[in-house]
Amino acid sequence: PHSTELYEDAPSACWPIVYSPDYNITFMGLEKLHPFDAGKWGKVINFLKEEKLIADDLIVQAREATDEDLLVVHTRRYLNKLKWSFVVATITEIPPVAFLPNFVVQRKVLKPLRTQTGGTIMAGKLAVDRGWAINVGGGFHHCSSDKGGGFCAYADITLAIKFLFERVQGVSKATIIDLDAHQGNGHERDFMDDHRVYIMDVYNRYIYPGDGFAK
Repeated sequence: PHSTELYEDAPSACWPIVYSPDYNITFMGLEKLHPFDAGKWGKVINFLKEEKLIADDLIVQAREATDEDLLVVHTRRYLNKLKWSFVVATITEIPPVAFLPNFVVQRKVLKPLRTQTGGTIMAGKLAVDRGWAINVGGGFHHCSSDKGGGFCAYADITLAIKFLFERVQGVSKATIIDLDAHQGNGHERDFMDDHRVYIMDVYNRYIYPGDGFAK
């Protein structure tokens, strides 16, 4: 039995675009210590609003993935590791995070990432219902079931696909097209022995993560 809150039907008036203001990570400027822009999701939405292309009530509101949802892919051991701030500091590559109490790390860093993960799972079902969908966040392609890295703490791509395989009738194959400059070693590790999933990954092999095993 799984909680299916992420699979509740979205309002029909909404576009299949999933987002929440909770995606954005802001905490005393610490987020600026990483080259990755941890507020970029809000900037995308604001740009689209300024151009009058979307409005708040046309967007599907993302919900946070629960532990129960995450355990569809993640090991309990891995989720427990995220209760150590220094582990999250290593994954997000923001060293000062190691010195913050974990309840702060959970609320300010991991909750936004869990909400984006929920958004990817929701977008998977929406895409089947509507023919297409976009999650403005997510795409954490360095995270696998038992290991995070490169700013990716949850395996949202693996989760979205496993949810579809397990809960939506008629979905028996998936293709991941990964065009980020870095190798998507997380989903590659997760689906290594799963012939239902075809992965096309275009990346610069000379930079992070250099995961020969996943390749």
